[in-house]
Amino acid sequence: MRTNGFCELTLETPDPQRLARFYADVFALPLLSDERDRVWLGCGEQARLGLWSPGAKEFGDRGGRHVHFAFSVAHGELLAVCDRLRRLGVEHRGPVEHDGGDHSLYFEDPEGNLVEAWEFFEHGEGAENGIAALA
Repeated sequence: MRTNGFCELTLETPDPQRLARFYADVFALPLLSDERDRVWLGCGEQARLGLWSPGAKEFGDRGGRHVHFAFSVAHGELLAVCDRLRRLGVEHRGPVEHDGGDHSLYFEDPEGNLVEAWEFFEHGEGAENGIAALA
């Protein structure tokens, strides 16, 4: 079986609207919907980021505490993300150069999730070889 990648990721937060503002400020993610107990933001062409208040949702779903996840960003956009993090007063590490020539920024969101902005698929070995470069 082959997938087309992630289509959604959900994070749990006591204040979905506050966390949505953070991600909109850092990555300019568009608002898809703002409901009482959750917010959905667009994330690329085929994915969305869900920010859910604690508690069970339909189909037995609930948000989750994630240790780490990464946003794919273009080579030139990485420094713009770095600038936005500085303006927002968000401590970050990087850009860090990896062995393949690509770079990442690392920071925590307001809920303590470790977030990476990674240019892997946009610059260096990942841009040339895609996911095979990670094998």
